Amino acid sequence: MKVLVPVKRVIDYNVKVRVKADGSGVDLANVKMSMNPFDEISVEAAIRMKEAGIATEVVVVSVGDKKSVETLRTALAMGADRGIMVEAPEATEIEPLAVAKILKAVVNEEQPQLVIAGKQAIDNDMNATGQMLAALLGWGQATFASALEIADGKAQVVREVDGGLQKIEVALPAIVTTDLRLNEPRYASLPNIMKAKKKPVAEKTAADYGVDTTPRLKVVATEEPAGRAAGIKVGSVGELVEKLKERALV
Repeated sequence: MKVLVPVKRVIDYNVKVRVKADGSGVDLANVKMSMNPFDEISVEAAIRMKEAGIATEVVVVSVGDKKSVETLRTALAMGADRGIMVEAPEATEIEPLAVAKILKAVVNEEQPQLVIAGKQAIDNDMNATGQMLAALLGWGQATFASALEIADGKAQVVREVDGGLQKIEVALPAIVTTDLRLNEPRYASLPNIMKAKKKPVAEKTAADYGVDTTPRLKVVATEEPAGRAAGIKVGSVGELVEKLKERALV
């Protein structure tokens, strides 16, 4: 079984995001970038399948600028077999629908039985690419997976929902999007990092797949959230209850 894993290059989750002075977007100059954390979980899930003998090949694909090759190399160092770099001219603004269309073309070319994607990217929090890809392919989907098992041509997935956990089963081929509690991604060892440099990475463009990446949305303004207001001290339980009623409307 071949598994395809999309990965995205985003601002590292440990970095404090800065907004540009003109409010036109987020400042990416001299900022540490890394693989989207949810995508790391997806790569780990696919590699564990290969180690268990369920998957025969793990292919990672990234859509973005040329620097996204670094993200692919990280996935290869973790244990993926090969990568596909799809360069898009509007990489910083490429939207989920365009990514889904590119991934559909890659799926048609690679013919994987399973696509494992992060449920969302931490830069735009769209949470849409996996669902759009499933719709374009006409495949079953299981989102927000916190547990995943493959057996008898089906994927059994435990989903995290508002009311708790939901267990569903989808026939392969299928799309699965991962949540935080699915696993803990491994660190790539130095020998594997060196080996990853020799693993094949095919270079493509969005135009090769006939996909127009021109943005359909326009960012009007970007601003930092308001600072947290200072709290107040109360002298008694009665005063606390009164403040909760008056100010917090509890």
